Amino acid sequence: MSGSTDLWTLLIIVGLAAVTVLTRSFFFISSKPWKLPHWAQRGLQYAPIAALAAVIVPEMVMTQGQFISTWQDARLFAVAAGAAWFFWRKGAGQAVLGTIVAGMAVYLPLHLGLGW
Repeated sequence: MSGSTDLWTLLIIVGLAAVTVLTRSFFFISSKPWKLPHWAQRGLQYAPIAALAAVIVPEMVMTQGQFISTWQDARLFAVAAGAAWFFWRKGAGQAVLGTIVAGMAVYLPLHLGLGW
């Protein structure tokens, strides 16, 4: 690498840091309180669920970039058990924890015991 490449890299890093600091502190710079429109507030309520689904769903239905081609996969049965628990206990306070426990209770014996 030459000296100009290192200087260019340093300038890019400083520029990206400045943009990050400016955009993250934008709401603190103003003296007036900011209110998001109702539609934006409502949309942000779904952001965590959408992000979680984007990470989890491919892991449940794919192996090494390919869709699961056999029914002998422990993840499929674990997803079914977790979904069944969630819809059965939907109003309960521990619905999410129960979903995880039910899914793992099905997944572990199938994966460790049968090698699925």
